[in-house]
Amino acid sequence: MAIRSRTHSIWQGLPLLALCLTLTHCSHDIHEKRADTIKDHVEAFYDHLKHDRVAAAVRENEAIEQLSSQLGEIVTRRVNHPGTNQVDREWTDLRTANETAAQNWLALGQYLSIKKQFAQSRATYQRVIDTYTGATERTYREQAARAIRDLDMLSPPPAAR
Repeated sequence: MAIRSRTHSIWQGLPLLALCLTLTHCSHDIHEKRADTIKDHVEAFYDHLKHDRVAAAVRENEAIEQLSSQLGEIVTRRVNHPGTNQVDREWTDLRTANETAAQNWLALGQYLSIKKQFAQSRATYQRVIDTYTGATERTYREQAARAIRDLDMLSPPPAAR
C-alpha cells in the first residue's frame, strides 16, 4: 500500500511539474522573443542606413526605445513582488534594449558625420546625452560628448563661426 501511495503522489505531482516546466519555458520564450525583436530592429536599422533611409532607421531605433519603456514599466511593477527572479530577467531585457538603442544612436551620429551632416550628427549625439541619463549608461554619454568635441574640430557649431 505504501508503494501505491508513493506512486499515486508521484503521478499527482507530474501535472504540477509539467505546469512549472511550461511556465519556465513560456518565460524563456518571452525573453527570447524580446531578444529576437531587438535583433530584428537592429538589422532593419542598419539595413536602412546602408540604403540611406535615415528616417526609417530612426523609427527602428525608436521602436527599441518603446520596448525599453514598456520593460521599464514591467520592472517597476514587479519590484514590489520580491522572491522572483522574473525581475532580474526583465531588468536584463530592459538593459539590453537601452544599451542597444544608445549604441544605435551613436552609430547614427557617426553615419551622419561621415555624410557630412554635422548639425544632424551633433543633434543625434546630444540626444544620447539627454536621453540616457542612468548610471549604467554613462559610457554612452561620454562617447557622445567626445563625438561632439570631434565634430567641433571638423565643423565648428554655428554659434562659434
